Amino acid sequence: MPLLVDTLLRVEHLTMRFGGLVAVDDLSFDVREGNITALIGPNGAGKTTVFNCITGFYKPSEGRLGLRHGKPAVWDALEPLTDSGARRRVHADGTLFLLERMPDYLVARQARVARTFQNIRLFPGMTALENLIVAQHNRLMLASGYTLLGVLGFPSYARAERAAMERARAWLDRIGLLARADDPAGALAYGAQRRLEIARAMCTQPVLLCLDEPAAGLNPRESAELNQLLRTIRDEDGVSVLLIEHDMSVVMEISDHVIVLDYGVKIADGAPETVRNDAKVIAAYLGLGDEEAKIEAEIGS
Repeated sequence: MPLLVDTLLRVEHLTMRFGGLVAVDDLSFDVREGNITALIGPNGAGKTTVFNCITGFYKPSEGRLGLRHGKPAVWDALEPLTDSGARRRVHADGTLFLLERMPDYLVARQARVARTFQNIRLFPGMTALENLIVAQHNRLMLASGYTLLGVLGFPSYARAERAAMERARAWLDRIGLLARADDPAGALAYGAQRRLEIARAMCTQPVLLCLDEPAAGLNPRESAELNQLLRTIRDEDGVSVLLIEHDMSVVMEISDHVIVLDYGVKIADGAPETVRNDAKVIAAYLGLGDEEAKIEAEIGS
């Protein structure tokens, strides 16, 4: 598979085994800069396992996961970085990371990959504003000299603290929750909590935002709000989005690129309309044989 110049994340031959079970089998795909990429498939297809490998929760059995910061020329360092055994390589045009060599906290902090989960993981007893402030903990700790500069009241820490507050309030405004800034996150409606969780991830200033079933449990109005939020994150913030989603109306409406897994194997990879009419995809979702799937695709088109 040739390397595209606009590739942000490159997944190559990813395999994840749990004993004798192969959850992901020789998977390769690209996430392009400025795109919304959907990873879909039936339950048990291996989608969350892929996310866990990308975000450092699992160490893959095999494979290479490259992520670039900066200009496309950074990819020139891919083979030298692989051979070096290091986690990252600084290039004149940016930095290249190999995520399979990094624990989860470094994937988040250094590679700037943010993630949400299937089950909402806000701090329910904290206010909405506090949830967004705590997401900026690493940056604030660095500015404080790990408490010393903060305790001494250095201006650099005060500026960082103001910037964190401004960023948190700006995101609350964007997701329509500024008036609820001081309310406990656990008191918000379910759809509002979903938006707050995405805003919290965005407060870390990621280059890649990984969303695990963000539309789960949302009603049609809330799904439409989510679609609009993800479009603005792509178009206005320039952040690439990789999402797992079962709601096909969300996937087909907002995705630029769709990858389909079935039992850990990639069965389709392309534009939403192409994937929608793929016989293998129809067979995987509907449990049809290949001939039945072809008929279904023709009828559906």
